[in-house]
Formats: sequence, C-alpha cells, structure tokens
Amino acid sequence: MNIHEYQAKQLFADAGVAVPEGTVAQSVEDFDQALATLPSGNAIVVKAQIHAGGRGKGTFKDGFQGGVHVVSTPEDAKAKAEAMLGNVLVTKQTGEAGKEVSTIYFNDATDIDKEYYLAILMDRATSQPVIIASTEGGMDIEEVAEQTPEKILKVLIDPTLGIRPFQARQVAFGLELKGDSFKQCVKLVTKLYAFFWQKDCSQVEVNPLVTTPTGDVLALDAKVNFDSNALFRHPDVVELRDLSEEDPKEVEASKFDLNYIALDGSVACMVNGAGLAMATMDIIKHYGGSPANFLDVGGGATEEQVENAFRILVADDAVKAILVNIFGGIMKCDVIATGIVNAARNLELNVPLVVRLEGTNVEEGKKILADSGLALEPADSLAEAAEKVVKLAAQSA
Repeated sequence: MNIHEYQAKQLFADAGVAVPEGTVAQSVEDFDQALATLPSGNAIVVKAQIHAGGRGKGTFKDGFQGGVHVVSTPEDAKAKAEAMLGNVLVTKQTGEAGKEVSTIYFNDATDIDKEYYLAILMDRATSQPVIIASTEGGMDIEEVAEQTPEKILKVLIDPTLGIRPFQARQVAFGLELKGDSFKQCVKLVTKLYAFFWQKDCSQVEVNPLVTTPTGDVLALDAKVNFDSNALFRHPDVVELRDLSEEDPKEVEASKFDLNYIALDGSVACMVNGAGLAMATMDIIKHYGGSPANFLDVGGGATEEQVENAFRILVADDAVKAILVNIFGGIMKCDVIATGIVNAARNLELNVPLVVRLEGTNVEEGKKILADSGLALEPADSLAEAAEKVVKLAAQSA
C-alpha cells in the first residue's frame, strides 16, 4: 500500500524524523488558509500529490510543465497550484494515462547545501532489511547504480538485533558528513529505521535527504510503501489509503480477498496460485498474446469469489478473451466449474472463454462445464489453452 508524500512526512515527523514545515489543500478555496500557516517571506515549494515518482519532470495533459515548482510569493504558489489541481499529470511512472491531482502540498522552501539519497527496504537475497545511501541525491538511484555504482552504500540490518549504533554511523560516514550534521544523520537514520520496522514498511525512500547551510539534516522528500499483509496491525495506516489513486478493479478485487493486478493486455487470466499465474502469463506471451491482468483466486476460493472474479475481469473493456487455468489441490475443480457456470450465466459473458482444469475432482468439474451448455473452449494442457485463448482474443479484437 502506498501513501502520499504529505502523509509520509507527517508520519516521519511523528517518528522524530526532521522534515520541512508543510501544509495541504484539496480545493482552490483552501489555498489561502493553507498558505497562511507557512512562515511569511520564505520561498514556497508547490507539489502535486500523486502515487508516482518523477513528478518534477512530469507534464500535465494540458501542456503545463512540472508537478513541483519553487516560487517566491503566495500569489505565485496559488497560480501554480491552480494549474495543477484537477489536472492530469503524466510521469515516467504513471504511463500515458497519467494521474489526476486532487491534493496540493505546500512546503516551506529549504536552503540546500548538498543533496543525498537514503532508503530502507527489504533485501530479498538475504531476507534482511537493507539501508541504501548515496552522496548522489536528487537523481534516480537506477542511474547512479548504472553509472557510478561505487557511490552506493548498502548496510544490511539483522532483523533480530535491529539497527546498531555503529551501522547508523556507517551510513553517516558513507555520506561524508561531519560535525553536527554527522550526529543529526545518525539520529535520523536510527529513527527512520525504527519507523520502517514498527510500521511494517516494505520501502522507505528519502530523495533527496539534504543538509542546509547551517548544517541541519532534513528529509526533503518522502516515499513510503507498506506491506499489505501487515496492515491489520496498523489501522491508522489503513486510514491513509487513497482509493482514487488505485485501479478501481484492484480496489474491487481487494473486497473479496482476490489478488488482482491490472495489466495492459487483452487476455484476462484467472488462476489459483501466484507461481501458476506467472507461468500462465508467460505462456500467453509465448504464443503472441498479452495478459490483461494477474489474478490469483488463492487455494480455497468459494463459488462467490469465482463469480466476483469474473465480474471484475469482464468489466475491463480491453479484455477480448478469458483464460481460466486451475490446478485443483485444496481448490476443487468442481467448485471452480460451478462458479464459472454461474458467473457466465449471471454476467451474460460476451467474450470467448477457455478453461483448463487439472487436479482434485477434475472429471466432475469437466462434466459440469460440458453439461452447462455454455460456449466455452476446454483445454487439456496449459499450452493448448494459451494457444486457443490468444487466437480467440485476436479474432475478437
């Protein structure tokens, strides 16, 4: 689960991580009141709030350039904010569709002496949290890794011990900080890791982390992702969820405990098990098709979940054919078959459907499908199913 920058900074502040003063507005009428809370006479940073990076280099659909601007007066801040609010911002992370800006974040501008990069995330290779830091802040970390990998510092944290004082100092040394800035960085890294661990984050990124001419160390930006599997422990975090930033189909799927991710292809997939879902998408690509989604109904889906899964799939206008690929273990093929039949009848399915069943109660499942009278295409193997569905999708396009 993602949250907005202004929400992340508030959580940082609550955790004792130093951030610039800021305020938000979600309508033109709120601009004056929001700006009045900032120190007078200082420059103001105006930031569009969307769940995507690269905002500063982004372009709005009407041609207005940049989702981040630094201005000198409240009047200029309002003008920039009005140009952004309700407009659609396209960045390298949003795709061509972009995202509509519904919130503006006003920041007290910070005098910057130097920019750094700092992040904490899970290292899958070691199953440990890792702190990543670089003196090359304000840049895409991918570019730094490719062009100057020697400028990236990685510090692995033993999850049973947590961050040790020498590791926080290692980060500050790696950023080449000295004096009071060094001490502030050690404190910030320690508190940031505590926040990462206590809130079950999957990623915390500060780009840039900055030092000011007076030696202060501040988190100038904030990007935070949470482990969705741990959200039940953090109702305060759940309240920060912005459903307007998420694909409506993904939001709907979450209501029925379905693991769904929207993609941009034309072949919809309904599969049980993440590994089988990935293999199914791969073989669709192998036969020249493109998957429209990742949908894992899990090992114990009910008929109701199957029907709701179908409803979500057919709601996507880009879908030209559907492939159901089920390996029955705990999930029984006859339950899936019944759900497929009920869904097809209730939803008046109007795209080709290919079904491949294997495993527990497979013969009963195949009989239910055969006796249903539905115009579906059975398949005995995954290769056969993929080849059929790709051809049918091409014919329906």
